Amino acid sequence: MNKKIVQVEIRQAKAVNFENKFFVQALRGNSFGEIDRRGKLMIFRLKKSFKISGSRVITSVLAHLKMTGQLIYEKKIGKKVEVVAGGHKLIEKDFDLPNKHTQVIFTFDDRGELFFNDLRRFGYMKLATVEEVQKVLSAFGIEPFTKNFTYENFLAALLKRKVTIKVALLDQKKIAGIGNIYADEVCFCAGVLPTRPVVSLSAAEKKKIFVCITEILKMAIKHRGTTFKDYLDSEGKKGNYTDFLKVFDREGEKCGRCGNLVKKIKSNGRGTHFCPGCQH
Repeated sequence: MNKKIVQVEIRQAKAVNFENKFFVQALRGNSFGEIDRRGKLMIFRLKKSFKISGSRVITSVLAHLKMTGQLIYEKKIGKKVEVVAGGHKLIEKDFDLPNKHTQVIFTFDDRGELFFNDLRRFGYMKLATVEEVQKVLSAFGIEPFTKNFTYENFLAALLKRKVTIKVALLDQKKIAGIGNIYADEVCFCAGVLPTRPVVSLSAAEKKKIFVCITEILKMAIKHRGTTFKDYLDSEGKKGNYTDFLKVFDREGEKCGRCGNLVKKIKSNGRGTHFCPGCQH
């Protein structure tokens, strides 16, 4: 934040949405003045806007890590190296930087460097105007912990959906911010099978799901998210919500509530976990 960007190196052209020279021109000498988020989309707002062509004025960088993206910040302080990393699961060789998965490198005036890595290359960093940012944000549905996340809006998001409740919870265009792990945990909390069609849910079940969304996400945030191997958040701290997961990644283990074995199936291409004794 607020550090002058002195150099931008693009190692994979597909990671950005403009010719390399335009992306570099917009960011070199600039700085990130504010960082925002919507769902899993990160918005890096630039301190100085950049006119790129005609009336297009770039004001932000949109970044999405998708399935395997990582952001790793590294700064050398004397003989020590400060490293803060987050995103997809991290292993020791990821910190040998830059590496074959490095897409973009930002170098700051204090010698710090920010590496955008992506194994499968689905992630991206895009320059965007105010209008383009708003257009992207408008595509997201209601999000927990915001003013528009009301029970009435939740019901509207489920109205006439001909899909399972898990698919509905994962649809970012209707409800933003719930991923695969927490969709399974919400369904367990509500006592509902994730494969239940939305149209089969009673009013009481919908209400329970709505309450469980906030309950589960609050607990996850309190415990800094779910740890996979060496995951670190943006403050360099490990998450530990794994210790509180009831069904996700617990296939074959006894349910802590009823003693039945947790099952895992494939549903709409996603690994889905549930307890056959507690969820109906």
